[in-house]
Amino acid sequence: MAKSKAGATEDGVVTIKKYANRRLYDTERSCYITLEDLGTMVRDGRDFRVVDAKSGDDITHNVLTQIIMDEETRGETLLPVNFLRHLIGMYGDKMQSMVPQYLEASMTAFRKNQQDVRSALEGALGSNPLAELTRRNMEMFQQAAGAFIPGAGGS
Repeated sequence: MAKSKAGATEDGVVTIKKYANRRLYDTERSCYITLEDLGTMVRDGRDFRVVDAKSGDDITHNVLTQIIMDEETRGETLLPVNFLRHLIGMYGDKMQSMVPQYLEASMTAFRKNQQDVRSALEGALGSNPLAELTRRNMEMFQQAAGAFIPGAGGS
């Protein structure tokens, strides 16, 4: 994996080093960052991998899991208790090897559906749903005013 610019590989993956003191170092920007910063990178679509600074082991999975735990602790719950119980129950099951692919395919389908729903809502409501709501409210106001004040109902 050749580096294209400081800290990023040719495929655009940023290397983050995690040190024994739990500090995270962004090799692309040459600065220390937090788990919150990594969460922002995920939401922004930035790809990264986290490596143990001493051993060089890829620990991205563990760090992403920690970010999820932190979000869940803050009350940003996405994972219902029953889902977590079912997930834990799959460890050691004969079907365990299929679960990651299934969950990834399900999330991909969900994200696609999410985009389709957003597009449909934007199409149904127009490009500015607040403008449409304001227009309707103004029409109702004019109709109500017309009932009490002659000529105020507009035409």
